[in-house]
Amino acid sequence: MLVAVFDNLSKAQQGLGALGQLDLDGTITVYAQAVVVRNPDGTTMVKQSDARGPFRSLVGTSLGALIGLLGGAPGVAIGANVGFFAGGTADLNRARIGEDFVDDVAKALSPGRAAVVAEIEEDTTGPVDTQMEAIGASVFRRTLSEVRHTIHDDHIAAIKADLAEIKAEYAQAHAERKAKLQEKISQLESRLQAQLQKAKERREAAECEERAKVELLQAKAAAAKATAAETHIKP
Repeated sequence: MLVAVFDNLSKAQQGLGALGQLDLDGTITVYAQAVVVRNPDGTTMVKQSDARGPFRSLVGTSLGALIGLLGGAPGVAIGANVGFFAGGTADLNRARIGEDFVDDVAKALSPGRAAVVAEIEEDTTGPVDTQMEAIGASVFRRTLSEVRHTIHDDHIAAIKADLAEIKAEYAQAHAERKAKLQEKISQLESRLQAQLQKAKERREAAECEERAKVELLQAKAAAAKATAAETHIKP
């Protein structure tokens, strides 16, 4: 994940264009990117977004969650349209980055400043840093974590353990105690089902995201091959 913080919206839009050019040149691959502005009240507004091809529907995953966390709102629901505020549900697990990274970016993104937030793939940091710093940006990077499923699996395992313990107690309890334990069992079973559904949805979203990345890379490779073929046959 890349965040480049600029003094104003105009410079951030220049940064967005520079990233796009690096992508076209084949220097990096941009999966999704957006320009965000910090408002005077501390909220974050997306002024421009660009997610290409099959990745367009996935702006609201890691990228959108990060924007929501930067907004300082109770959560975030980020879509592909521009001009919306942070709001909804977001967390560090979905953003797949550390709290320290969010804090560093949030401190740099003071009211009135703007940032380019992008999920990219790069072999080296030099080209992006050179372009962004030339426009006056402070650049922040963090590799996306692959542990988010483990976190949810551990949470589910903990609920199952609690449920098993209470069921064991229920089997030995007297009638009056059983009524209270049954209520706890029902609450835990409901919580467990909600967590299982959430885990399923996030796994499906992650799988869809990976497929979209592969499709985007394949499309870029095909386009490059077609361009090379056209160049070869020209007299």
